[in-house]
Amino acid sequence: MKDCIDAGSIYCPCHLSETGDCVLCSQLSGKNFCDCINWKGVCIYQEYILNKSKAKEGRKNYLCTIVKKEQIEESLYIFTINASHSLVHDLVYPGSFIFIRNPQSTNYYDTPISIMEADTEKNTLKIAIETKGIKTKSICKLNENEKMLVRGPFWNGVLGLKNVYRAREGVSIVIGRAIGIAPLIPVLKKLHSNENKIIAIIDKAPFKNIFGKEYFEECNSEILECKMLEQGELTEEFKMMMKQILKVENVNLIHCDGPDILIYKTMEFIDENINFSCCNNSKMCCGEGVCGTCSTRYKNHVVKKLCKVQIDPKHVFKERRFI
Repeated sequence: MKDCIDAGSIYCPCHLSETGDCVLCSQLSGKNFCDCINWKGVCIYQEYILNKSKAKEGRKNYLCTIVKKEQIEESLYIFTINASHSLVHDLVYPGSFIFIRNPQSTNYYDTPISIMEADTEKNTLKIAIETKGIKTKSICKLNENEKMLVRGPFWNGVLGLKNVYRAREGVSIVIGRAIGIAPLIPVLKKLHSNENKIIAIIDKAPFKNIFGKEYFEECNSEILECKMLEQGELTEEFKMMMKQILKVENVNLIHCDGPDILIYKTMEFIDENINFSCCNNSKMCCGEGVCGTCSTRYKNHVVKKLCKVQIDPKHVFKERRFI
């Protein structure tokens, strides 16, 4: 039911292996025998021993140049930054994200931001930032031709990635609310490349317009606008829209990018047999599972580090402890 997003990559084994907290390897998580889950073709324990019983080198920091800064609305900016080809190449997948900050700030200002578009021909990354607090305000002070500090690549920005890749030649529903539209774009492109008909339900609030609308048009998406949440519950308009689509179409995937309450209520509303994926709203600080900020606690003292653990969203909220 769970996987590790870094397993089999150049960043595996990570620092969790040094403390007996590896997500997948039984011998690096306290057991005395081999009981691997989700085999990746590489023995994590062997890699650990060959690396002198220590973690592989982690992600690097890159100084990248801002080539374009667009203020879409009062609190919404889109940055296009120039980066190395290898970094851009590693960020083309759905769920890719980076940590960024103003180079004048300390590492406490690291902010996780989803990749909106990675262009391997121009070697550029496009990201959307909504100014909310100290970190995002510090970043948005930067202007064109100035430097931005980038740490990456990271890939666990979407939960239920297997469901996204499995959706082929069918009808897929994508749901996006506000800044959640940004991480939706790579998923949209993947579903389109898999020859799916895409129905996009969008709630642009608190923005005046749907930013990134051109991506939906490029993917031949049918765009439906509606208000999704009211006092913590799904609106009747949204529920009726979903019911009508599910009644008429044989849907192979519902993908939702928005706040946890929207994701949770949508999963409650739909048939549990429909494949589901969503953005990963876990609070992140280090991105490596070390700081514990992303740790989510479940029944029987189970702890999942959601910056690393790749899991079906239906198991993220099931038996989750809220106190």
